[in-house]
Amino acid sequence: MEQVKARESRACGGSELVGRWGLDPQVDYLNHGSFGACPTAVLEAQARWQRRIEREPVQFLHREIEGHLDRAREALAQFVGARSENIAFVPNATAGINTVLRSLRFEAGDEIVVNDQEYNATRNAVDFVAQQSGARVVAVALPFPIASPEVVLERMLAAFTPRTKLLVVDHITSPTGLVLPIERLVREARERGVETLVDGAHGPGHVALALEALGAAYYTGNCHKWMCTPKGSALLYVRRDLQPRIRPLAISHGANSRRTDRSLFRLEADWPGTHDPTPWLVIPEALEHLAQLLPGGWDEIRRRNRELALWARQHLCTALGVALPAPESMIGCLAALPLPDRVGPASEPLGLDPLHVALYERHGIEIPVFPWPAPPRRLIRLSAQLYNRREQYERLARVLRAELSGARA
Repeated sequence: MEQVKARESRACGGSELVGRWGLDPQVDYLNHGSFGACPTAVLEAQARWQRRIEREPVQFLHREIEGHLDRAREALAQFVGARSENIAFVPNATAGINTVLRSLRFEAGDEIVVNDQEYNATRNAVDFVAQQSGARVVAVALPFPIASPEVVLERMLAAFTPRTKLLVVDHITSPTGLVLPIERLVREARERGVETLVDGAHGPGHVALALEALGAAYYTGNCHKWMCTPKGSALLYVRRDLQPRIRPLAISHGANSRRTDRSLFRLEADWPGTHDPTPWLVIPEALEHLAQLLPGGWDEIRRRNRELALWARQHLCTALGVALPAPESMIGCLAALPLPDRVGPASEPLGLDPLHVALYERHGIEIPVFPWPAPPRRLIRLSAQLYNRREQYERLARVLRAELSGARA
């Protein structure tokens, strides 16, 4: 009880838009990047879809759902700059990554290029398919702090050999929050005969996307993060010429369909089995709801979030005496900075950094502290969303100084 009272009295509270979300007022929520946060109005729209399904499940799921999925996919396609026939719905980016990797065929000696800032779940999937086939995973070391996007280009392209078959790369890195030079990486890789699988888990809603123009073979991204849709909504873009080789994780009714009005890619992806489709169906409502929160719509949302992230990063670095670890050109709505080495063991069973635990339990601040590149070295990563405001990061800076000073004492 005392802990709850402390949070209530110390949390700064969010921006004037925080009421659009159902966030705990006792917590300064500075971690939108991990799982997103869905506005109340969008959750209500999802509930309406759920009630509609349950009113007559067979009518909806057997006779009507296809048209509703088409509508949702078209809205999403327009938002990410793609043709709707090249997009499949998946529950999350991890499923999108696995869908592609488990569909491709590698031979012994083939090489898959990744980097050491790749999201752990994605790296595990790459390692799994490589172990099954005898392929080799080439992990490129990317520095952090980092001087420029050219460092990424030079190091990753230097890893290519005649055996390189696939480049797997984050659009925006999870631990360090770096926006990587995806357009140039995809172009340079294709010029070398290598296709790219982009892990865009943080992409949709975070940065402006033009997937057709990008030209990547495969791009998967979460909608539940920066688009603020319900959990369980994500996209998988597959370039049209490569769709015949991509099969869903669950082989279901579409596999032997005789229909000719839709591609096998769409027939298989749209019905993975009985599930709750409402996180996908509510995407148009989510896009519209967020767009009307600011006069400039989504362009203003991205601009405002990025400006807040850049301000917060500068404020924290100044307060802690840390140099800016990356150029502004590599920062979107996430920003990470190095902290002094960890003191003491990680908490069990989740292995959380003691500072991570203290920030939440003692101060009601939800923000991740990552081991990077390996314990005891670590980073703290902030997110900036419309419900956040500067005072929350100012409070974070004061708390961090106090906690770190106490840890060193």
